[in-house]
Amino acid sequence: MKYDTNELELLDAIELKSVERIAFDNEKVKTMASNTLDYLKQKKQITINMKQSDLNFVKQRAKDIGISYQNIIQALIHNYAHGKVELKI
Repeated sequence: MKYDTNELELLDAIELKSVERIAFDNEKVKTMASNTLDYLKQKKQITINMKQSDLNFVKQRAKDIGISYQNIIQALIHNYAHGKVELKI
């Protein structure tokens, strides 16, 4: 197995017992987790130009399944961003 420079330094420090111990700060971990969740929930309003026919289609599909068309567009973008949908041009 190959290690990068940082990993090799860490292994050396562990073997030489020169690793500094720090107290576990549960409150700090909770704060960091909360901040991360807040960031992941943030939304940004955008403006997008698209074909009227495409928008009408998405709106009709949204109406058929009982959700907002914005949710469909948001889900498509999210799934693309996470590699769950491939874009074919």
